[in-house]
Amino acid sequence: LVALTDLQSFRNNRKHHTEEISVDRLVVRRGQAFAIVLYFSTRGFQPGLDDIVFVAETGPLPDLAKGTRAVFSLMNKGGPSPWIASLESNSATSLEVSLCAPPIAAVGRYLLKIRIDSFQGSVTAYQLGEFILLFNPWCPGDAVYMDSEPQRQEYIVNDYGFIYQGNKNWIRPCPWNYGQFEENIIDICLELLEKSLNFQVDPSTDCALRGSPVYISRVVCAMINSNDDNGVLNGNWSENYTDGLNPAEWTGSVAILKQWHATGCQPVRYGQCWVFAAVMCTVMRCLGIPTRVITNFDSGHDTDGNLIIDEYYDSTGRILENMKKDTVWNFHVWNECWMARKDLPPGYGGWQVLDATPQETSNEVAPAGPAPVPVAIKEGEVDLNYDTRFAFSMVNADCMSWLVSGGKEEKLHQDTATVGNFISTKSIQSDERDDVTENYKYEEGSLQERQVFLKALQKLKAGRSEGPHRADLRPFRSMPPQQDGPWSLDAPSRQPNDIVQVSLKFELLDLPNMGQDINFVLLAHNMSPQFKELKVNLSAQSLLHDGSPLSPFWQDIAFITLYPEEEKIYPCKILYSQYSQYLSWDKLIRISALGEEKSSPEKILAVKIITLTYPGITINVLGAAIVNQPLTIQVIFSNPLSEPVEDCVLTLEGSGLFKKQQRILLASPFILQTVPFKSGPRQIQANLRSNKFKDIKGYRNVYVDFGL
Repeated sequence: LVALTDLQSFRNNRKHHTEEISVDRLVVRRGQAFAIVLYFSTRGFQPGLDDIVFVAETGPLPDLAKGTRAVFSLMNKGGPSPWIASLESNSATSLEVSLCAPPIAAVGRYLLKIRIDSFQGSVTAYQLGEFILLFNPWCPGDAVYMDSEPQRQEYIVNDYGFIYQGNKNWIRPCPWNYGQFEENIIDICLELLEKSLNFQVDPSTDCALRGSPVYISRVVCAMINSNDDNGVLNGNWSENYTDGLNPAEWTGSVAILKQWHATGCQPVRYGQCWVFAAVMCTVMRCLGIPTRVITNFDSGHDTDGNLIIDEYYDSTGRILENMKKDTVWNFHVWNECWMARKDLPPGYGGWQVLDATPQETSNEVAPAGPAPVPVAIKEGEVDLNYDTRFAFSMVNADCMSWLVSGGKEEKLHQDTATVGNFISTKSIQSDERDDVTENYKYEEGSLQERQVFLKALQKLKAGRSEGPHRADLRPFRSMPPQQDGPWSLDAPSRQPNDIVQVSLKFELLDLPNMGQDINFVLLAHNMSPQFKELKVNLSAQSLLHDGSPLSPFWQDIAFITLYPEEEKIYPCKILYSQYSQYLSWDKLIRISALGEEKSSPEKILAVKIITLTYPGITINVLGAAIVNQPLTIQVIFSNPLSEPVEDCVLTLEGSGLFKKQQRILLASPFILQTVPFKSGPRQIQANLRSNKFKDIKGYRNVYVDFGL
């Protein structure tokens, strides 16, 4: 009789790179052996006389044919099974056995059973216990296998990182606590799978398909948002967050996932793209699929699938609420997950785009992906599964600007180089930014880039029956992006058919600091041999980071005369008192100039997006960081405004450093103590909210020694 089962959790978990999840519960990876020890109350196991059969089951309806039930013998009796049991050692009172799940087994929670058939004819059966089976990027036979140990450490093991925000010329790293190994997170991730529509409709088939990272990634992607189910996060881009938390205030995934679980799986309020992507990164890394967070600056959101982003302006230069809902997001954040694509022809494995932000539906729910990055997206293979067309448009759509006047639309210009810039992710085992733009697209303005764009258009046209797209298929000449300072995003002035006689361009004169006036100039350049008289309507309005405009708060009209080849400067200033009451939480201001020549129908458009800068939080660690010993932390913040800032709340967290997220009423400088409980490299993430701003960020890397 089996008196005791030792699942050897501590030893097995260390070998399977899951010891940070738990040392008390067995958490192993498929395709890799793990050992258990059986202790007998009477006699031990007698090879040749006794037969031991193991049964591993997952899901509510385990089925041998579907692979959710495995029956395999220690002595290889009873037919072949992809699961393996082998004898490690045998004594009079104990038996050590090595078990191994195949690298294609469904991941999830398993119940392990045993049946012993003795030579005396008796049959006894026992439940040995539960274990959790995960994907295994260390196993060459697993579809998520990654052959680089530094990559595995970064994309599976590392529990903190950076999400890049701002704009393409002012990229700022925002710290994030992924916390995939924190207490109960593995259980919440498995609960998330069981709350999916797929499981609710057909739990048996859902569990059977959990061996596929393609399938799991789509289920998780759909469950991160709450559009179709009781997913983790509600999206909100309205600027009204009174019944929840402003998305800018989150600093980690753990608090979000634990709140979702604690409230009976009610969606957490609120998230935007970087929050969706960060939480998905946590879940995927926890389940064992290598994952990273990607930021795309000037990200296209093409709603009608023609690879053209249409923007509409009125005669004052004000951008209008988009009639077709096409937008260029200041930045957009998604995930890349590493996996083989056995559902596609050879060559499409590797990094795959998955976008959990609810924008478009895919198979009637709201995930996007997995879409192969270096082959399908870069090469314009927009007809491949899944959602490759949508992913391609985010990085390589063209922009069309239209003037709306008297109920008519007049084409201002088409720009081929605006969308998809400085596609960024955290570097491997470094705090530096890694630019991965070349994985997604050929260089803007190159012949290859235009050929791929036209190829994608032709594929879309061939797959549709409703007629030609609004955009024609000629290769537009690309104008190189302007680089005129680290704080702004430019769309240089363009005219139809690229006939540029007069150009308009904005330049900042100094840093656009929060709380200060914004000083800039409009540069007007006459490149023709004729005299020019211009009337220029100038406008400024706040933007949300998804490109949605708010009402204008500043307008001006400039009358400029230009002799042939002459360049003039028109000075502009927006006072803090003018923009302070109209600023969105994203702190984005879009200034635009719409010029027209006297006695000419030609229009000239120039646009600049300004991100206001502000100081960060300084975090000082006072003394050595040692496991189970008090650690003193100092937090300092300086108010950048000339007016008081009230209702200051500081949020602090960090896996291995804080048992739970800390929320504190702030007085600066502020000092607190914590007791680290995990060794190794750690990070403190901080956010300060107030009545004036919500996302003043700071971080500090800390190495925690194990001590004696």
